This record gives sequence, C-alpha cells and structure tokens, in this order.
Amino acid sequence: MNAEMRLFSTVPNFFLRHFLLHTFWLLGTMIWLRRPTSQEPHRPPAPAPAQTPDSQAQPTTAAFNSEACSVIPEPWRFDCYPERGVVVTKEMCEARNCCFIPASSSLPPSRRNGIPWCFYPQEFPSYSLVSLNDTSLGQKGQLVREVKTYYPGDILNLELEIRHETDTRLRVRITDPSNSRFEVPITVPNATEKAESPAYTVELSKEPFGLIVKRSSTGAVLLNTTVAPLFYADQFLQFSSSLPSQFIYGLGEHRSSFLHDVQWNTLTMWARDVPPMEMTNLYGAHPFYLAMEEGGNAYGLFLLNSNAMDVVLQPAPAVTWRTIGGILDFYIFLGPDPGSVIEQYQEVIGFPAMPIYWALGYHLCRWGYGSSNATWEVVKKMRNSGTPQDAQWNDIDYMNHFMDFTFDPANFATLPDLVKDLHAHDQRYVMILDPGISSTQAEGSYWPYDEGLRRGVFINDSDGNTLIGKVWPGLTAYPDFSDHVTHEWWYDNLKSFHEKVPFDGLWIDMNEPSNFLDGSTKGCPSNSLENPPYTPGVLGGLLRGKTVCASAQHKHSLHYNMHSLYGLMEAKRIVGKRPFVISRSTFPSHGMYSGHWLGDNRSHWKDLYTSIAGILTFNILGIPLVGADICGFSEQPQEELCVRWTQLGAFYPFTRNHNAIDMKPQDPTAFSSLAGTAMKQALLLRYSLFPLLYTLFHHAHVHGHTVARPLMFEFPNDTKTYGIDRQFLWGSGLLITPVLDPGVNYVVGYFPEGLWYDYYTFPCLSSQGNSVRSKGEDMRLPAPLDQINLHLREGTITPTQTPNLTLWVSSGQPLHLVSALSEDGSASGDLFWDDGESIDTYETNQYAYIVFSVSQVKYLATFPSIACSNPICCMILKSTLHCLNEP
Repeated sequence: MNAEMRLFSTVPNFFLRHFLLHTFWLLGTMIWLRRPTSQEPHRPPAPAPAQTPDSQAQPTTAAFNSEACSVIPEPWRFDCYPERGVVVTKEMCEARNCCFIPASSSLPPSRRNGIPWCFYPQEFPSYSLVSLNDTSLGQKGQLVREVKTYYPGDILNLELEIRHETDTRLRVRITDPSNSRFEVPITVPNATEKAESPAYTVELSKEPFGLIVKRSSTGAVLLNTTVAPLFYADQFLQFSSSLPSQFIYGLGEHRSSFLHDVQWNTLTMWARDVPPMEMTNLYGAHPFYLAMEEGGNAYGLFLLNSNAMDVVLQPAPAVTWRTIGGILDFYIFLGPDPGSVIEQYQEVIGFPAMPIYWALGYHLCRWGYGSSNATWEVVKKMRNSGTPQDAQWNDIDYMNHFMDFTFDPANFATLPDLVKDLHAHDQRYVMILDPGISSTQAEGSYWPYDEGLRRGVFINDSDGNTLIGKVWPGLTAYPDFSDHVTHEWWYDNLKSFHEKVPFDGLWIDMNEPSNFLDGSTKGCPSNSLENPPYTPGVLGGLLRGKTVCASAQHKHSLHYNMHSLYGLMEAKRIVGKRPFVISRSTFPSHGMYSGHWLGDNRSHWKDLYTSIAGILTFNILGIPLVGADICGFSEQPQEELCVRWTQLGAFYPFTRNHNAIDMKPQDPTAFSSLAGTAMKQALLLRYSLFPLLYTLFHHAHVHGHTVARPLMFEFPNDTKTYGIDRQFLWGSGLLITPVLDPGVNYVVGYFPEGLWYDYYTFPCLSSQGNSVRSKGEDMRLPAPLDQINLHLREGTITPTQTPNLTLWVSSGQPLHLVSALSEDGSASGDLFWDDGESIDTYETNQYAYIVFSVSQVKYLATFPSIACSNPICCMILKSTLHCLNEP
C-alpha cells in the first residue's frame, strides 16, 4: 500500500531578468543573416588529406559580393571551411563560393581565436521546401537542393517530418526518402496523437528552407535554422540555429565549466579513452543541451544521432550541429522551467533506474592493492577506525594476467573469502570488467574466448574475420553487444564467475571501446569510413585512434555508426536484484541501466573544482548516479586536498575513493588522525542524510528530477545562479558550499534570496552558526578543515538518521525530521522508503511514501499503511520529529 500527496512550493518572485548581449546590432542583421560555424580560424599548417571535399564533389555556383560579406558581423559568421589542419587561403575559400575576411585585429587575441575567416554569404545555396502536407501528427514536406555542395554524396531530395508529439515536445526528422540510413537503436516514445495545445509555434521558410520554432507564450525564438545553409550529404550533415541567450549547458562529455563558453567553442562527441582534459572528446557522447531564455524560461534540444560530431557555439549566440552520418532527428522540449525540460528529455530517453540502497554508501578502491589479503587489511582498518564503508572494489590487478572472468590464483587466492567476510559485515564487493577478451590463450584453456568464437559474438573486421586489438591482457577480441547472442554469452560468463566469487556489482571500464592500437593488429582499410570527407575534432584526428576500425562490423551496423553506443550496449543486460553497474562510456538512456564516474582524474585542486560541473552536467543528462574519484586517480594525493575532496565527495550522488597503481594509499585511514577524523565525519554526515538522498533518487527514477541540482533549477529568475558551479543543491533544499582552494579557512558562497539555515546549529538566525537572511548575495563563511558548509533552505523538511558503518545498519535507525521553517512558520518534505533492493517496488506498489508538513509549529504527517517484514521498511514506524528552529 502507498499514500501519496501532491506537493507544491512557492518560489519567491524577486528574481532579476537577464538581457541579451549585442542587441543593438543583432536586431539589424537577424532578418537576413546566415552564419558560419566555429572552429579555430587560423589553423596551424599540416599535410593536406589525400582527398579533400572539394576534389570529390562538384563546386557550388553561388553568387556573392564583397559588400554583402562585409556587413555580416563576426559573431554571426558560420564557418564555410571547418576542416582542421588546413591554412585556409582566400582562393580556397572563394573556390567554395564563400566570403573571406580575416578576423578583426582590433579584438584581443582571446576573442579572435575561432572567428571564421571563410564563411557563408547570404545567398549560399541551400534546400527549398517544394511541398508540404498535413499529417495526423503535424506535417510532411519535400526538400530539394538544386546545386551540389563541396562535399561528396549530396542527397538532393529529402523528406521533412514535423511531429507535434506533446504540448511541450516537438520532433523534427529530416531523412533520405530513397535510401535507408542508420538510426540510433534506442526506444523512444511513439506518439499517436497530435498535441492539442502546444506551447510552441512552427514557422517554415520555403526558399531557402528554414525552420523557426517559437515559444507561444513569449514569442521567444528557440530555433531558427535560416541563419545558415542546411547540408545533407552521405557523410556530412549540418544545420545551424540562433540561440535565445548565451546560457547553454549539457553537450557531454567534456571537461569544462558547467555553463559552456559560447566564444567559438567546439565540443566534439566521439567516445574516447583519455584522461579528462579541456577541449577534448571524452568517454561519452550526449548531443543534448539545456538553454535559458530571457525571463527565466528554459528549453532543450536533443539530436538523436550517434555518429562522430562537432557542436559549435559562437557568441551571436548561435549553435551549429555537424555530424558525419545517420539522420537529422531532433527534439525540442519546452519546459518551461529547467527541471521540466530535463523531465521531458527523460520521457524520450528513459528515466534512470532506482539504485540499490548500498550504491549510495561509501565505496573504496584502488589499482594496485596487489593481493586480496592487502585489500582485506584496508577493509579491516576502515572498520576499526569507525569509518563507514558499504563496498570494497578491486581494479584489474585481481585478474589472472588481466583476463576477464578470472582471478589471480596466487595473489588473490583468498578473494572468495574476502567477499564472504564483506557479506558477513553487510558490505558488498564490486569488480572491474573490461570488454576486451584475451585471444591468445591455448585452445580449450579460456572458455570466454573459445565459446565466444563458437557463438560468433565478437566484432568483425571489414573482411568478416574477428577483429583483434590490444588492451591489458594483450591481443584481444571485442564482444559485439548489439547482438542478443552476445548478451547471453556475457551473462553465462558472469554467472559462472559469480559461482566462484559472489560479486555484487560491476564496474565496466575501457568500453569506448579502448584499444592500445589504432584500429586493429592488421590496421584498417583505406576508405571513406576510416578517412571521411570531414573528420570532427576527435583527439588525434582519426576515428580509429585508440579504438577499433570505423569499418568494423557489428551485427546491427558498422562501428562508424555504433562506436559511441558501445558502453550503452554493454550496460543494458545486467541482471540480478537491482543491478549495480558503473560505466565509463555513456550515451543518452544510459541512466536506465548504469551510473557513471568521471574517469581518470588527477589529484589536483582544479580537478576537485571541475568535478562539480561534471556531476551537475550528468544529472541534467539523465545519469544522476555519478561521481568523481575522490582525492584523484593519478598523481600523489595531498592530505589537505584529500580532506576537502572527501567532504565534497560525501555529497556526490555516487561516492568512491580510487587511485592508481604506484600512488600512495589515500583511504581515510592512510592519513593523520586529524585528517582521518575529518574524512570520517564527512562520510557519517552523508550516511545520516541517506533518507533524503534515497528519496531524491526515487524522484529521479519516477519523475526525472535531478539529485545533485544546479542552483538555477530552483532559482531560474536569478541570473546570478546561471554560472554557479562551485556550489550545488541536493534536491531543492540542501545547499552545499565546499572549499575548493588550498590553504584557506573560509569560503565564499552565493545565497539566493530567502532564509538559509546553518545545518549544524539549531537556533534560527542566531549569533551562533552561519544562518543567513539573503537578498541574493555572496556570503563569506568560516570553513575549518573538519567541516563542509551546509545550509537548509527555508520551508523544507529533511529526513535524517543516526549513521552507522553501513547503510543497512543505518537504515534501521529511527528517523529525525529537520525542519527549516519559512517566515510564516511552515515547511514540507517527503520520504520514499522500500526494501532497498527489489526491482520495480514503485511500479508494483511495494513501498511507502510519506509527506510531512508543518504549519505554525504544528506537525502533520501522512503515513501509509505498511505491510512488510524488512526493517529497512518497517523502521519508519519508529519515526520521531525534530524541529530545527523557532518561527
């Protein structure tokens, strides 16, 4: 049985309106303007490719003049020559019938970098809309291009389909009506009825073709593709649009600030095994952005495409999408607030899974324990110190010669006993698995490879033979997870190994997929898949760089199309109770199956800071179970950094300490007594807040809410919150302000307007503690080494518990409700509770949901009737109430 009550909260109406930059000249040019995309303008010389796009295609015959070129402002230039490694000359540019004007020397170098010198003129040929018909969901039309472009394989006739799927979701598909093309194989909603009262209007330009989408209530232009020509060739698809503001987020995975820079910023998507660094395509690909509008509204755009792509942001502001395969299939989500946009996005890609309860505890790992006994000793030291820990992990050193589904019979002989001991103490064991399967063992000696060959589960090269690459065990074959036969083989291996080592969760790494070679042991064929007419800005400039050949064959399609889907395909079929899986490579819908960690970071203060942007970005990408390696993976950890990182990491949705081989130990027991105590207190604080965290994950699972939440989600009218990535919220009411710099005993945090109560002191706005009444301002807060600043937002009730060494023990403790009263003496909160591990408890009504409220110091609680025997559920009958302050 369950009892639910619809809740709502009022948001203060004191927020500022933001304004657009460059308005004075933008209004005069938007009517006719088309603009080029971004990339670095003057690129360093490099050997030219064997075949350039121009040499493979018929040139265009556009007419333009220098006067028309000169009136296009630099922020609105769209790049006509985006190829890298080429010094673009005036002659080369004009051969494409484009404008060539060097960037203004009056701008500082930082602002000149990226401005295209070669850009589209107003009259550059594009498609025309030659027919349009109504359909049951919207409209269908035919697009025709009369003049070929400078890229080979132009598709001159296209089909346009506009679907008004819901009042807040618009879908636009542009496809080749004559030939089928690759489409991303994830399940999306199949709309059957046209939206009755859409929050958007759609306008179409016929000559040249363009699509303009506006918000009905304000007239804000959310999409305007008339600003630059549409390209649709076999291996080059491009469209551009204006943006309503410079405030844009998402577009993962990259190491950057949470708010993206629109000063000629190119974000490349093509999954890659590389330690996080700026301006580099990282482990996952997420072609979705959230953007803010004037007045606090928000919308999102999702391009359902998995091919290698560049997304270019420029200061107009505008965006260009440039992909080298598939189709153009994009969604626009109307919000109108940021949280609603993310919910609507997840209605398409799928809501995240509800994590098993112990996934939210403290996880400890390192590469290089060296033996199961050494691992065991660390676990014992953690217990003896009273530091909470729910899961112990091992990296690849537990394996026998780094081979999957094995363990070292000498150094890790006692691994089964270690796992048994963990279970006896209500703890769990997680092991790493890489996709590469050793291919060099004697026939009959390694069942995973032998049986894989027999069932035909591996990726093939272009000749149809098993592709062989190289990773940790040496020469390896790669499972083809697009085939259901592979998943059955994978499960059989997991089941067999589980009988020897009863692991509880999986860490799937190297699944971009990673390769120590470029392509394969035989190299890759020389064709347009390996050397496309245009290569996005992938690290190293090769699609096959440190992965398998783009021409490799999966059951479903070519690796050229499937590459960035590999991690998702691997994560999909893990069974058990609630599966616990943490994956390095991700793609939209990944949150349904797995969490994510931010990869091989470093023990640097900057990495501590950028981790916040990472967890916030993945929360808006639909993967709320996310965290970074606490204290850093590589390089030697510093004690102060590790203390501060543990304090921040205690508020990652997923919290794990992990470091590399040959680095000093960095678990909490490895440091001084003072540091170890500070780390322990931070983790106990997390454990005490488990009821809140678990409830937030319930709302993520059911409603698509964020867990770690940007301040702008709660205060969308306060433009000061738009760039904040040194603070964040848990849900709507708990503000976290960590120390991110060395050698300081204070921190400056921004407090949106209202009452904010110091979590550690009870009196309301007393001289004790750091409670504040803010008008929307920065506050300097004391930040001793043993404490992280936490503040409760007025009007919230936070459920807490007495912490213990594991969440299983903690979750049996009575509840305490911490109420932060608003000015009128009211507050509200909720609690979701179930057995913590069964699948689909919400969907099968095997849960409890309680709504708490207080008004004029009178508490009300709506309790469900409960029928369960597990203490993780029935403990709520022992709940007590605790008031934080006086009204």
